[in-house]
Amino acid sequence: QVQVVESGGGLVQPGGSLRLSCAASGSIFSINAMGWYRQAPGKQRELVATITSGDSTNYADSVKGRFTISRDNAKNTVYLQMNSLKSEDTAVYYCFALGRAKYWGQGTQVTVSS
Repeated sequence: QVQVVESGGGLVQPGGSLRLSCAASGSIFSINAMGWYRQAPGKQRELVATITSGDSTNYADSVKGRFTISRDNAKNTVYLQMNSLKSEDTAVYYCFALGRAKYWGQGTQVTVSS
């Protein structure tokens, strides 16, 4: 089993920045990749960014050049640095860890509004 806990959401003005954190615990040796999805009200959940155990990264077109995913292996933590935020980035952001199964965090709200 893997436990995943997100933190770092909040309210930010358009053009601002936020950094989300996702800490994994438990059977972390089984994790092959981690990443973030988001879900805005009335919309389907969409993949935002992923990072593999080999540090390969992937981003949704809508966030390329603005968001950066990274990880700290010593802390078993993945980060999502979000810059130049737009109102359309408003959503609940969910971290996941992919191992023998896909493990989800509880979600953290990001609101971009003036």
